Amino acid sequence: MKSPMLPKDHQKAVKLALELGRRGDPTQLSRLIRATYLPSNEIQRLAASGIGKLAEFGADSAIAVTRLAELAFKGRHPQTQQYAIRALKKYGAAGSSHVQDLLDMARNPALKDYVRAAAKTTADAIALAASDVNNGVQHRCLRCNTVVSDQEFERSMEAFQRCFCDRCFDEVFLIRRNFEMQVEINKTVEAQDGTLVQSKGEKMIAEWLTAHRLSYRYDTKFRIIGEFQIRPDFYMPEIDVYIEYWGLDTPKYKMSMYKKQMLYQQEGKRLISVYPKDLSVLDALLRSKLSIFGCVIN
Repeated sequence: MKSPMLPKDHQKAVKLALELGRRGDPTQLSRLIRATYLPSNEIQRLAASGIGKLAEFGADSAIAVTRLAELAFKGRHPQTQQYAIRALKKYGAAGSSHVQDLLDMARNPALKDYVRAAAKTTADAIALAASDVNNGVQHRCLRCNTVVSDQEFERSMEAFQRCFCDRCFDEVFLIRRNFEMQVEINKTVEAQDGTLVQSKGEKMIAEWLTAHRLSYRYDTKFRIIGEFQIRPDFYMPEIDVYIEYWGLDTPKYKMSMYKKQMLYQQEGKRLISVYPKDLSVLDALLRSKLSIFGCVIN
């Protein structure tokens, strides 16, 4: 459904909803709630998602849950309902009074499958969170859902900013170490400035940036999206722009690519995507894309 708002007002509200969600400032809850009343499904979804992100920063759970529940059960668009339901999950036991309503949604054949699935997952998560509160359980492993001790919690949060039991911590640590080792092994192509990259396409991008005096960081870890850590191919800190070179065409690679692109989009990051077909017109492409972000190349 097309937004009835003026394009400039709609764009401004979208940026605001993204920014408020990124800040992690619980005092901005009321502004996000006001945004959920705007006549745009996109803005409502983003605002609902932002409200969910504020849960870990101590936002008023009673106020947040009340509005999220309204959107979940009465939202005009199925995707708005889905986003609100997912955000409601972040508030755990505070949403326990809505478990039965969520279970009813999960059994309603008139609703979209993705709405029903989100409702069931959230209902189960809230019920478990309420049970944990009653039993004094504070942390659970995000991977296997077992109870996590305070020591395990501190260890995993320090290393990953995510909660893992010791067994899953060791497995995740090994997987990440092997992945990072493989990435380093694949850096065999040297750009003119000495940076080792993984492909001809990345070399062309690195040398284009250097030629136009645009400083960049290559393959640097960033924790830019909630608990997710990503490694962008190129990041230009002076203009806050990311460049990703999507050089492969395998199903597994494409799945990873789509997920990464979605994370960038959800957080409103300034991303330039480059594909193999773009290399022949790389100069024109980068000039055009950068100009959109206010960086004009002379």
